[in-house]
Amino acid sequence: MTDAPPRVVTDANVWITLADGCRLAARVWRPATAERDPVPAILEYLPYRKGDATAARDESVAAYFAEHGYAYVRVDIRGTGDSDGIIEDEYAPIEQDDALEVIAWIAETPWCTGSVGMIGISWGGFNGLQIAARRPPQLKAVISMCSTDDRYADDVHYLGGCLLGIEMLPWASYMLAINGLPPDPKTVGDGWRSTWLDRLERTPPFIDRWIEHQRRDDYWKHGSVCEDYAAIECPVYMVGGWADGYTNAVPRFLEGHEGIRKGLIGPWPHAWPQHATPGPRIGFLQECLRWWDRWLKDEANGIEDEPILQVWMQEALTPMSARGDRPGRWVAEERWPSPDVTASRRYLTPDGLRETSAAPAGLQHRGAEHHGLLSGAWCPYGPAADFPSDQRAEDALCLLFDSPPLDERVELLGRPRLGLEVSCDRPLGIVTARLCDVSPDGVSTLLSTGFLNLTHRGGHEELSPVVPGERYIVEIDLNVLGQAIPAGHRLRLAVSTTSWPLAWPSPEVTTLTLHTGEDSFLDLPVRVSDEKAEPVVFGPPEEASPLATTTEAGEPPYRRIVHDTVTDTYVLSINQGGNERVRLDDADLEMEVQLLDRWTIREGDPLSAEVFCERRMGRRRGDWDVAVETRSRMTADAETFLIDDSLEAFEDGRRVFARSWVRRVPRDHV
Repeated sequence: MTDAPPRVVTDANVWITLADGCRLAARVWRPATAERDPVPAILEYLPYRKGDATAARDESVAAYFAEHGYAYVRVDIRGTGDSDGIIEDEYAPIEQDDALEVIAWIAETPWCTGSVGMIGISWGGFNGLQIAARRPPQLKAVISMCSTDDRYADDVHYLGGCLLGIEMLPWASYMLAINGLPPDPKTVGDGWRSTWLDRLERTPPFIDRWIEHQRRDDYWKHGSVCEDYAAIECPVYMVGGWADGYTNAVPRFLEGHEGIRKGLIGPWPHAWPQHATPGPRIGFLQECLRWWDRWLKDEANGIEDEPILQVWMQEALTPMSARGDRPGRWVAEERWPSPDVTASRRYLTPDGLRETSAAPAGLQHRGAEHHGLLSGAWCPYGPAADFPSDQRAEDALCLLFDSPPLDERVELLGRPRLGLEVSCDRPLGIVTARLCDVSPDGVSTLLSTGFLNLTHRGGHEELSPVVPGERYIVEIDLNVLGQAIPAGHRLRLAVSTTSWPLAWPSPEVTTLTLHTGEDSFLDLPVRVSDEKAEPVVFGPPEEASPLATTTEAGEPPYRRIVHDTVTDTYVLSINQGGNERVRLDDADLEMEVQLLDRWTIREGDPLSAEVFCERRMGRRRGDWDVAVETRSRMTADAETFLIDDSLEAFEDGRRVFARSWVRRVPRDHV
């Protein structure tokens, strides 16, 4: 008896040579019959090393699509993984230019019909939108997960004009480490070492450009497709999760783009929906297949006639450190903005959130530097340490506005909008807001947050200091949410001038005066629907294609807060993976990763804020043993940010490269 022929053929590495001679490394999965019966292709275009870091995930996704009649092409961006060249920044023009050549190359292969789709999460979701805006004729559709249409509004850099202390340096440090790893000798041959040393010498820390652009200038407008939604002509499916940091982009894109588009928001963090925690997980690849069948194979399956937006309406849940499936149900909206969602206004009064405004009053507040430590990660990936805990300790540090207990259940869907009349005693200051669900027993569950750097009160391009004591009317859009509030619960709005480490603190301690009256209100997006729109019924999660791996777990992830009561200093430490080792058995390759971040601040001293990050990434096969270590630190005085990075590389345990950078960057109204 002979073995049956394979249904899927995998090319572990294919070189795509660009017009300038640079070679990009690609892995291709395709039906075994595609050479004689061409199929459409799906491109995923990432910097995260197809040969090791994403190999297991790539296999589970790519094999599924190949088994269902598509080629899947996973490409390392220029300067990353096994590809030639240097990567100097995220979403650079050359990244998009290269992608146009890659798409043309794919379309011209003998196994492709000429129709190409793009799929990706995070970076791959970003560049799917960006490349669609370049209108390559072969690109017929995009699925963009956990991404954004506005690089300044929703990414790891800035929120409401506030520098995102919890993400900017840690993410830059991660990219410095992964970009410093060498290509695999098994793929590139004997030249791997010279390529590696050149990469180490020339690859910059990404944070340099990010912090040089502290307002929404042309740097951020590049790659922000909200600048011209009409540039995108192919159908786009936007996917997000309530626990993720990028979800605002889903309804914003649906509202701003007038072409064929569709949105899906589940309870998920920054992860593919078929294996995300919290769940419920869904058969997401099946849903993708319907999108591809319609737009890459021209099958009339009616997906474009379905509701434009489908979301998991979450039920109330007590905060907990570990989460399984979130209770709730799928609901659908035929249009967005939805006629079933209306703004229900509550006024901020000395007695709390009320339906009518009260006589004007000035409520003063001086924020605590450690407020925000319990708010969780801005962009959770799923570990228990990512999620916010009971907010009562945080609430005690804020101006609080509670509603009366609700007479009946309320469903919120959309972005709450906060209007405030405020004055501040310093030229630089911020306002932060948290919306919480307070249960009858007092537990406070975080629902949504919002931020505004008051020097950005007129927009994020032209800035002006605050005139101390002068009153300003400002608006803050809180993060989008889909949440049911049970009868008997209260809504709580918590306002402060701090939120560490989410927002980098102002250089001086500030006192905010919130003036109650007609101009201080909260508009809640209340959904009232008779459920005429039928949500799609998703199948169960797909079973992953086998890829033999062996994991040696290190220290479990943790999130620790230490308060030194003598110095009144708070230290938040997060270990995202303590010396975990994963072996890719088929590739005979062992991967090592260590990620440690630490945020420090002293009460009453905003200039004591400090972020410190350590990274170690290693690769080992036989007598090939390499590793990269980075250390990054960020502090600030009243006028400048100080950033220092170091990068070391090791071969067989011996240091072969070391470099450090020290930069001072002026604070620009931050």
